[in-house]
Amino acid sequence: MAAASKFGFLLRPKWLGFHLLCACAVVGMIFAGMWQLQRLDQRRDANAEFIERIEQAPVPLESLLAEDLDPDAVANRRVTASGTYLPDQVVLFNRSQGGRAVDNVLTPLVIDDGRVLIVNRGAIPVEGQAPSPPAVAVTIEGRLRPSEVRQRGELSDADTEVIAQTRRVDLERLAPQFGGDLVPLYVELVSSEPAAGPADPALLDTPVLGEGNHLSYAFQWFIFSACVAAGWVLAIRRSLRTRAPNP
Repeated sequence: MAAASKFGFLLRPKWLGFHLLCACAVVGMIFAGMWQLQRLDQRRDANAEFIERIEQAPVPLESLLAEDLDPDAVANRRVTASGTYLPDQVVLFNRSQGGRAVDNVLTPLVIDDGRVLIVNRGAIPVEGQAPSPPAVAVTIEGRLRPSEVRQRGELSDADTEVIAQTRRVDLERLAPQFGGDLVPLYVELVSSEPAAGPADPALLDTPVLGEGNHLSYAFQWFIFSACVAAGWVLAIRRSLRTRAPNP
């Protein structure tokens, strides 16, 4: 009876609401921490898949271009292709390389089977002049990349008939400009024969892989949940002390 009367106040509506609030906060923060750990696992899996693909030997582009091609299934694979560049080029702006803002140069390559492959030839200074592509037949090696689409909240490109600059490599949008049968992926140039000269765009760096802040965020959520639980205990102890009869 003494214990029941001592802790009876904890069953009052005000305290029941406090218990529920603390329990919801603790459970929610634990779930948030677990979600961050799941994101970390996903990032690690994606990094491992990226490394596996770029370490594979390059294969001819045509060998991957099946009718039921899934662009994501071959993204980052190294491929080779031969053909002739078209003179039309598009500047891909708002990019970075080596910690600096740069533009990239997108150039269509008519490959040997007649299809058109968009090649990101590399980086140039912001608002710099895009160097003309080689006028001779070339053989290139590059990393396959899927088409980019505008995400919610991102800016749109200007609605112009001829695209001179773009924020993203949206192949569906670029297809009418370059004509022909456009390959449903583009290539980030790794090497070229004949080799690129000093006036050509600087080849893009291999992407730097990281795990993001998921682990630190998970620890923060777990610490926050522990703090709420500790605060709940301290609040009860403090209330018990204030309710204890004076000796």
